[in-house]
Amino acid sequence: MPNAEGMTKRECRKGWLPLTSRSVIFCTILGVVILGLYGSLYRAEFVGYDDGEYFYQNQHVISGLSVENAAWAFTATSASNWHPLTWLSHMLDAQLFGTRPGWAHLVNVFIHATNSALLFLLLNRMTGAFWRSGFVAGLFAFHPVHVESVAWISERKDVLSTFFFMLTLWGYFNCRSRREEATGWYVLALVFFALGLMSKPMLATVPFVLVLLDYWPLTRFGDQSPSSFAKSASEDRKFTVQGFTWSLIHKWPFLLLTAASCVITYLAQARGGAVETLEHIPLEGRLANALAAYAGYLGKMVWPSKLAILYLRPDVWPLWQLALCAAALTALTFLALKWARKRPYFFVGWFWYVGMLVPVIGLVQVGNQYMADRYTYLPMIGCFIILAWGGWELAQRLNVQPRVAAGFAGLMLVLLVAQSFRQARYWQNTETLFGHCLNVTKDNFVAHNILGAWLARNQKFDEAKGHFLASLRIAPEHADSLNNLGVLLAEHGDTEEALGYLRQAVRLKPGQANVFGKLGWALDSQGKTGRAIIFYREALRAQPDDVQVCNNLAWLLATSSDSNFRNGEEAVKWAEHACALTSFAQAPVVGTLAAAYAEAGRFEDAVATAEKAIGVAQAAGQNDVSERNRQLRDLYRARKPFHEEPAPK
Repeated sequence: MPNAEGMTKRECRKGWLPLTSRSVIFCTILGVVILGLYGSLYRAEFVGYDDGEYFYQNQHVISGLSVENAAWAFTATSASNWHPLTWLSHMLDAQLFGTRPGWAHLVNVFIHATNSALLFLLLNRMTGAFWRSGFVAGLFAFHPVHVESVAWISERKDVLSTFFFMLTLWGYFNCRSRREEATGWYVLALVFFALGLMSKPMLATVPFVLVLLDYWPLTRFGDQSPSSFAKSASEDRKFTVQGFTWSLIHKWPFLLLTAASCVITYLAQARGGAVETLEHIPLEGRLANALAAYAGYLGKMVWPSKLAILYLRPDVWPLWQLALCAAALTALTFLALKWARKRPYFFVGWFWYVGMLVPVIGLVQVGNQYMADRYTYLPMIGCFIILAWGGWELAQRLNVQPRVAAGFAGLMLVLLVAQSFRQARYWQNTETLFGHCLNVTKDNFVAHNILGAWLARNQKFDEAKGHFLASLRIAPEHADSLNNLGVLLAEHGDTEEALGYLRQAVRLKPGQANVFGKLGWALDSQGKTGRAIIFYREALRAQPDDVQVCNNLAWLLATSSDSNFRNGEEAVKWAEHACALTSFAQAPVVGTLAAAYAEAGRFEDAVATAEKAIGVAQAAGQNDVSERNRQLRDLYRARKPFHEEPAPK
C-alpha cells in the first residue's frame, strides 16, 4: 500500500530509485532559487579573513594543480588543519578560473545546491515522505545561518565535506537495503567518508549518525548480520543497549578513520597554536561555552537575526543564562529519550544535532569564538528533521488542511530566502562584512582589528587607525591589534609611537618580532635609511641571530650614501656575526663583511675578505656576485670604502 505521500514501502526501501519527474522538478526549483539567492556573490571580493591564507596569497593554490602542489596539500597543516581535498579544490579553481573570486564563490554555490538536492533525494528514499523531505531540504538550502558556509570561499571545506557526507549516507543506505551487494556499498560508503574527512575533519561524528539512522528511518537496530539487511522495515522499533552495541560494532572501520582524523586534527591545530590550554580556559569554562553554544544555535535557527562572522567568547557567562540553557537542553534531551519509540524522528534529529556539534562545541577550544554559523551546516539538519516531521504530526493532530499546512511551510521558506538574500549581500567585501559584524555584536575587538587591517591595505590611514584604537580600548593586550597599529604608524613616519606598540605586541606574542625586520627592509627599499636602521636594530634586539637582518643592517651602516648613518665598527660587529652564523658559506654575507672592514679603515682585512667572497661565489656558480666582489676588492686595495650613490632628488 502506498504511504501518505504516494510511495510504497518497497519503493522507499529500494536501493536505487529512478528520479521521478516530480523529484527532478523539485530539485530544479531548489537549484534555481539557490542560484538566485547567491548569484550576487559573483561580484563579491575575497574577504580579509582567511581567504588570503586559503587562496589569493597562497602560492601553492594560485599556481594551480601540479604534482608538487598535490604533495604539499597532503602533507601541509596550514590554517591549523589537515584537509588535502579542500586544498586541491582551491587549486582546481585557480587552474580553471585564475584568482577571480567570483568563480570560486559560484563553485561553493553549486556544491551547496548539489548538497541540498542530495539531502532531499536521500531523505525521500529513506522515508518515502516526499514533502517532508522537501521541506528539510528547503530549510537546509535557504536558512540564513548557512550563508556563511556558502558565501565564504575559505569555507569550501564545509560544503565539500558535506557533499561527501551525503554520498556516504547514500552508500550506507544502499548497503543496508540491498542484501546481495551490501559489502560493496559498505566499502563505497567508507571511501566517501574518508574523502569527507580529508575535506574537513568535522565529519568525525558520522559513525554515530549512521547508528542513529539504523534506528530511524532504516529500522535496522538489532541484529547486524548480513541476513538482517533483508528484514522487514516494519519490525518493532526498540532501543536496547544490545542493539546500540551491535550497530556501533558494525561501524568499527568508520570509527578507526574517525580516530585517525581526530589525532591528525589535534596535532595540526596544536602545531599551529590554535588550541587553548586548560590553564588559559579551564574545564568549567569549556562546559559553559558548550551550553551557551548549543542553546545559541537553536536560537539562531528559530530567529535568524544579528548573524555575524564572529561571536566572541565573553570573559564570564552569567549564571542565570547558563542555568536557562541547561534547563532547556535537559528538557529537550528528556523528551527525545521519552519519545524514542513513539517519535523516533525527534530522538534521531535531536541527537544528530547534539552529536554532530561535539567537535566544535568548545570542549577543545580553538580560537576565541564561542560559536560560528558555519558550524551548523550539517548539525542543523537534525533540527530540520524534527521541524518537518513534528510539524506534519502536529498538523494531523489539529486537523489542519494540507493546503493550509503547505502554505505555512512555503511562507516560512520564502521568509528564509528573503533573510538569506539580505545576509549574502554583507559578503560583498571585508568592509561590508565586518562593518555589519560590528553593528550586530558588542565589544568585538577582533572585528575592529580585521577591518582596520583591510582599511590600512586600502590606504585609509585615519579610518584604520580608529579601528585599531577601538580594538585596543576593548582589549588593551590584543597582540595583533598592537602589531597592526605599530606597522601602520611606522609606514606613516610615526617611528617612536610605532615602536611603543610593536614592543608591546612582541612582549605578548614573541613570534611577531619578525615584523621589525620586515619594516626595516620596507623602509630601506624606500630609501628611508635612518628609520630602517632603527627597525633593524630593534629586530636584532629581539632576535639577534636573524642572518638576513644582520646582513642588511651591516650593509647599510657600511655603505650608506649619508655619512650620518655610517658606522664602521657596528657594521663589522653585525657582519662578523652573520658570517659566523653562516660559517662564511654565503658570498653576499662575506662581501658585506668586506665592505664593513673597509668602512672601519681595516683595508687589509677588507681585501682578504673580498677574496674569500670571490672564492665562495665561484664555488657556488654565482658569477655576478664574484665579479661584483672583484670590483670592490680593487676599490679596497686603493684604500677606499664603498658607498652607495645618493638617491636622485
